[in-house]
Amino acid sequence: MSNAHVCGECGAVVPDGHHYCGRCGTRFAGDGSGGNETMFFGAMQAPGRAKLILIKGEGLEGLSYHLNATEHVAGRKQGAILFPEDTYLSPRHATFLYRENMLFLRDEKSHNGTFLRVSGARELAHGDEVLVGEQLLRVDYLNLRPEYPMREETLMYISPPKDYRFRLVQVVRGGRPGLSFCSVNNDVLVGREGCDMNFADDRHISRKHARFTWTDGKVVVQDHDSRNGTFIRIQGEERLRHGDYVSFGSELMRVEINA
Repeated sequence: MSNAHVCGECGAVVPDGHHYCGRCGTRFAGDGSGGNETMFFGAMQAPGRAKLILIKGEGLEGLSYHLNATEHVAGRKQGAILFPEDTYLSPRHATFLYRENMLFLRDEKSHNGTFLRVSGARELAHGDEVLVGEQLLRVDYLNLRPEYPMREETLMYISPPKDYRFRLVQVVRGGRPGLSFCSVNNDVLVGREGCDMNFADDRHISRKHARFTWTDGKVVVQDHDSRNGTFIRIQGEERLRHGDYVSFGSELMRVEINA
């Protein structure tokens, strides 16, 4: 059986006799240095700049994915990080990529989205979606005049108006709205019990899980030191840092970045 070795730049397996890596183009010494190294079964196992550790999901918990190449696609059918049994994943769901020696996560216009655990206070835009336990909540900014338009310059009669700036809407089957909540103080605490918006049957939600507050013209979410964290659906790309948690489909992964 011919020898092969692992590219020191991207972790790809390079057959014996090849002087360049087929993935990243790195040139190898003519003396074949490194040719007798013990090979990994797959390039995703080779140590690299960063790795993903599977916390829970359809795959084997505790499995590590080393991010050695420039880009790493995750999904149900395409890419190197595959979860073929996870029906909540799109075929090509998300991409982990390096740029200027920093790790980024990009959602690939997936059906169910890619979520990043919130660290500290995070501003939310109109329509942003947040995972609290197993509940998917959407943030709606409110502008009451367009919602209750005049007819022939006559205002529609409504309940006595309050200074509501936003509402939280539970997203249920088919993308339809479920439970909805506004606060006169424009401050909403979400949890399992004793909160403004309660989900008593969701065992993944902490008693007091996350707070949504109107601050300087924006909705700000902050995790309440919950056990499982609060996750925001990313738009486009997000930079990842050591210790971040990423959720997509049924998978939860922790990011570890080597110094």
